[in-house]
Amino acid sequence: MFANPVKDRLRQGLPSVGNWISLPSAPVVEVISAYQPDWLVFDTEHGPAGWELVEDLARATGGTGIVPMVRIVNSDPGLFKQAFDRGAFGVVVPMVSTPEQARAAVAWSKYPPEGVRGVAGSRVNRYGLDLPEYFARWNELVLVVLQVETPEALEHVDALAATPGVDVLFVGPNDLSASLGVFRQFDHPTFRRALDRVLAATARRGIAAGYMASTADEVLQRIDEGFRFVSAGSDARMLAGAAAATYKKIRDGLAERKIAARA
Repeated sequence: MFANPVKDRLRQGLPSVGNWISLPSAPVVEVISAYQPDWLVFDTEHGPAGWELVEDLARATGGTGIVPMVRIVNSDPGLFKQAFDRGAFGVVVPMVSTPEQARAAVAWSKYPPEGVRGVAGSRVNRYGLDLPEYFARWNELVLVVLQVETPEALEHVDALAATPGVDVLFVGPNDLSASLGVFRQFDHPTFRRALDRVLAATARRGIAAGYMASTADEVLQRIDEGFRFVSAGSDARMLAGAAAATYKKIRDGLAERKIAARA
């Protein structure tokens, strides 16, 4: 009953591609799910979703084979509990910079004896009906993704990658480039060296490197570079991109017809 096909793919060295959900809408999740991403991350760090809505978003993935995940606000242990009890099978933890923070994230994600997650019946285990099986399998199923976003994280990147229980070191390019003083200069040598450090550390430790891409072409580029947990962007960015392309084509067509468009 309980499975995490994303974790299975990563263990086999295969890439896994998904989407960020920043517009917390169950219909949006259903629409994107129809195109079969491997996973969806419900963003509670920068998005407005509360926990009841996160639960609805997780329900919207039911029966699709898509792995629901949550990006939490910070490393508060209570947020890990909420994410998992609402139905997430993975957690994305922002701004992890030290080995101590990495070990804490793993501990809060796993049941004893490997961690300290509290045990309770919740919707993910049919409110306790399937709790024994869920408890028995959880530690092997949960996906722990740590975001590398600071110079301090780069200094400790080998130790972060070596932390038992960490599955992915994920680069948030906006925050990482900003903290390195080269905001959104993704071809800058400083940023490129940072990516190389993350890729090298994860390769040495046999875990996955992750990246927030923004286009399909970039997803494929990052996979070619060695990233294996890659976001195809967010629902908001997809909507904006489709709207921009549609209305540009309409305005260009109106101009060809010498019809004034809205100013």
